[in-house]
Amino acid sequence: MSDVILSCQQLAKTYQDGEKNVQVFKDLNFAIKSGESVAIMGASGSGKSTLMHLLGGLDHATAGQILLKGKDLSKLSANKRGMMRNQHLGFVYQFHHLLPEFTALENVMMPLLIAKKGKKEAAKIAADTLKQVGLSERLTHRPAQLSGGERQRAAIARALVMQPDCILADEPTGNLDEKTAQSVMDMFLELNQANNTALILVTHDMAVAQQMQKIYELRLGDLHPYSGN
Repeated sequence: MSDVILSCQQLAKTYQDGEKNVQVFKDLNFAIKSGESVAIMGASGSGKSTLMHLLGGLDHATAGQILLKGKDLSKLSANKRGMMRNQHLGFVYQFHHLLPEFTALENVMMPLLIAKKGKKEAAKIAADTLKQVGLSERLTHRPAQLSGGERQRAAIARALVMQPDCILADEPTGNLDEKTAQSVMDMFLELNQANNTALILVTHDMAVAQQMQKIYELRLGDLHPYSGN
């Protein structure tokens, strides 16, 4: 089981809503290995983004374990959890979340600088990663000077720059037109195979989901293999 990158066991999440307890998950189990690609679908409000936040160590589970490279995230200090996230996980969202005052190169350098890489080395690795996603001519452009597809590719470069073991992508093509969305998907799949990176992708788009090796549907607080309509 050593090639399992990220897993959860008997995961439960409950929110307090006024007087009520709202249960999002109960006893949810999931695992992904190196090089695997998984799509997670589900109705609005089914908890897809909540699950991604839990798997990424950005939120705390009510019960159960989340294991990243065999380490239980709930047992780590906030600092150690942050280091594990920075080293092993890459995040891509529907909105690019690039910092507007920085260039594409500077945005992509951020995770490396957080990991205490030298500025010169960080700039070289960031430039190489931007080249990998087809943005070598856009290094000095700020987000406002980039198209929607270019901004999303810069966000993908930022997610990839630490060569993470797993990418968590939450509706990464949701804001893009069909052609741009497909070019972003092609890039994800190419990097998934070339780098043996695990890929978990939340989407409402069946055409996107069908490009993954496995499709799960999140309903009634659990993940079910997707069986079609």
